[in-house]
Amino acid sequence: MNRFKNLSLAALLAVAVTGIFTASTASAQMKDPEVGGAAMYPSKNIIENAVNSKDHTTLVAAVKAAGLVDTLEGKGPFTVFAPTNEAFDKLPAGTVDTLLKPENKDTLVKILTYHVVAGKVSSKDLVKMIKAGGGKEELKTVSGGILTASIMDGKVMLTDEKGGMATVTIADVYQSNGVIHVIDAVLLPK
Repeated sequence: MNRFKNLSLAALLAVAVTGIFTASTASAQMKDPEVGGAAMYPSKNIIENAVNSKDHTTLVAAVKAAGLVDTLEGKGPFTVFAPTNEAFDKLPAGTVDTLLKPENKDTLVKILTYHVVAGKVSSKDLVKMIKAGGGKEELKTVSGGILTASIMDGKVMLTDEKGGMATVTIADVYQSNGVIHVIDAVLLPK
């Protein structure tokens, strides 16, 4: 009887080890998400990944002009709602060029930090917060403003303080210092 007990224990351990190995192998085989044609590596920080995305060259230029590179390379964690180049192109003609001028740095910083929330908020967490909030969740941004998250047609939407809306097009791009959610519009504070 004791021999069967040891055999059962050994069999259970073998199953457990196999399960752990299978789970870690599956996670190791998962491909890093691509954004803008470039792999995003969870071992790199927000800036190290963003500079490789061809869809975020305007955002990277704006972050550099605003002097926010060191901040977004910092420990964090941060949740960044990252507008694509196409999102910036939706702004009125000349807006981006005007914002990139040194004399408009304060405005640029306010707009960019309006896209950042302290902490690491996954899409799963955000959806739970929206449901718990009765269909909406207010997110306080690093700039001090509020973004309102909701779900429309099965997609996470963000509404800015001026009533503008952005859709999360790629969620949960994990970084060493947070998470990026790609959005299709630039959000504007009051």
